[in-house]
Amino acid sequence: MSMNKTVASAAEAIAGIGDGASIAVGGFGLSGNPMVLITAILAAGAKDLSVVSNNCGVDDWGLGVLLKAHRIRKMTSSYVGENKEFERQFLSGELELELTPQGTLAEKLRAGGSGVAAFFTPTGVGTQVAEGGLPRKYAADGSVDVPSPAKEVRVFEFGGREREFVLEEAITTDFAIIHALRGDTHGNLVFNKAARNFNPVAAMAGRVCIAEVEELVEPGSIDPDSVHLPGVYVHRVLEVGADVEKRIERRTVRES
Repeated sequence: MSMNKTVASAAEAIAGIGDGASIAVGGFGLSGNPMVLITAILAAGAKDLSVVSNNCGVDDWGLGVLLKAHRIRKMTSSYVGENKEFERQFLSGELELELTPQGTLAEKLRAGGSGVAAFFTPTGVGTQVAEGGLPRKYAADGSVDVPSPAKEVRVFEFGGREREFVLEEAITTDFAIIHALRGDTHGNLVFNKAARNFNPVAAMAGRVCIAEVEELVEPGSIDPDSVHLPGVYVHRVLEVGADVEKRIERRTVRES
């Protein structure tokens, strides 16, 4: 069987992502967003998507383009504060949201890719994260239609004292779409700076991982010690070129 995982087009890369699919999406803010693949999903017309990602982009970029087109049914995220359309859809009852602490979200994705079904963490103990009642979906009249459920809390002796921990279940998805700086034809990947935050763990959680890379190289061109994500997690690789458009959420200018 060939180890070459490259595909020739974005349409080929996202083949199989249909209505109702669950997708883990890499990116941290607007850093490392797999924009070519997101655009291809938009063009393909898939809807009722359940998306797991650190955030949902902005109104006209990142996952925000799928949201604006009403293609996303549910978001599992840790930060959603830069998208006004997200706020509107959530508060009007059009969108379901599973709000998750950022470190917990990363670990849920990593655990899913590692075959760990669940884990205990102190994050969220004593809050609605553990006790339940966070709004997941609003009704049209503004009442809470779907609240978050309560989670199991147990006491463990940890670090020399007894502490409470909340049970968090791992996340696995049908697909993962990610963006990398460099990759070889076997799927070994290197990420650039902040793009490394959520892209690797998103990749791990997807049963089919699709990577867009700015530079495609031959196997052996990447020093093994420099590989951030091994090719065992990656199933399809699409070269998009180094001139792919990139954005930032906010530009701050410091005057001297």
